[in-house]
Order: sequence, then C-alpha cells, then structure tokens
Amino acid sequence: MARPRYTQLTTAQYDALERAIADRRRLAVWRRGTELMIVVDRLRVVGGRETLEAHHPTTGDSLTLFVDELEGIEVVS
Repeated sequence: MARPRYTQLTTAQYDALERAIADRRRLAVWRRGTELMIVVDRLRVVGGRETLEAHHPTTGDSLTLFVDELEGIEVVS
C-alpha cells in the first residue's frame, strides 16, 4: 500500500500562493535543488496529490509540479 503524501506548506505559504495565482504573479519554486520561475495557472488535486499547473513566464512552456515535491516557494514582486 502506498504511503499518503502530505504537503509541507504553511498557512502563510498557501495564502501567498493563492494570492499569486489570483494576481498572475511569478513564483520562484525550488525542486531537487533547482530554482524555477513560473506563473501558476491553477492549483488542483490529481491522484490525491496537490499540483501546480503552471507555465514559464518567458517561453510559455507548460509544466505540472507536485506540491509535496517542492523544497520551497516564494512570490516574486
């Protein structure tokens, strides 16, 4: 049986994430030691895991990131 995954985001981080999505602001996320700059299109649950459906602000390339795999997030002004 697979172990359930839970996110590590705080309430303040969720608030910042939701505000960034609503305002279409850039977000810096860290995953596997790499920093990514993204614009989050939506936050949703896929297979019991929260995901960020996002795109790169310059190229427009789409990507899906699992929240429980992120090492950190920061809203960029």
